[in-house]
Amino acid sequence: MRRLLVLWDVDYTLVDSGGVGRELYHVSFRDMFGRQMPEPASMAGRTDRAIMTEVLALAGEAEPRRHIDGFHAVIAARAPGLADLVLQRSRALPGAAAALAALAAVGTTTGAAVVQSLLTGNIRPLAEVKLSPLGLIRHLDLDAGAYGDAHEVRAELVPLARRNAAAAYGHEFSGPSTVLVGDTPLDVAAALATGARAVGVCTGEYSAAHLAAAGAHAVLPDLADTDRVLTAVLDSDEP
Repeated sequence: MRRLLVLWDVDYTLVDSGGVGRELYHVSFRDMFGRQMPEPASMAGRTDRAIMTEVLALAGEAEPRRHIDGFHAVIAARAPGLADLVLQRSRALPGAAAALAALAAVGTTTGAAVVQSLLTGNIRPLAEVKLSPLGLIRHLDLDAGAYGDAHEVRAELVPLARRNAAAAYGHEFSGPSTVLVGDTPLDVAAALATGARAVGVCTGEYSAAHLAAAGAHAVLPDLADTDRVLTAVLDSDEP
């Protein structure tokens, strides 16, 4: 039986969260340090650990890494309370729910076994609250993924997700049997660095040309065409 681990990015791949995560950053920083948070150069495709390291350095903290776990703990504690704000501000991107459901159904229609989870720069509680109120959790095994508090480098999350999935499902998802779906060149780079398949989606700030130049194996304008999504994700060389 063919087995695939499909790892989804969250922001601008599955959802447009309407700035909810950035606002939580600012509120949490103010709680911890009593002042305004400096803005990082970019958040796109980066892990929360990398972003917070930069933010703390910009804020003049001599040992920024010393504060990261505490900052993540504040975010994790506040994140569940954002559900109503997510419903007000956020939206599932076109085709996201249908793509998740179609991949979940692949096992019953083709004999393949597809595990879906997240590989995201968000810490898990923030990723979960961005998705759950919009009905996008049902087909995801969140325990099989990897999250942005684990490492500053996104590519380092891929082996962690593979280990988590292997422990849960008794199968090694090596090489292109792992598929990363995301909207930034950093998503693509993480896949290429670990031998995974990269599917780029142009629903963030990067164009098809950017994602193709980064080396994506397939590039989609969005997730609206479910058949096209299935082809892009399942078109692996893995038997």
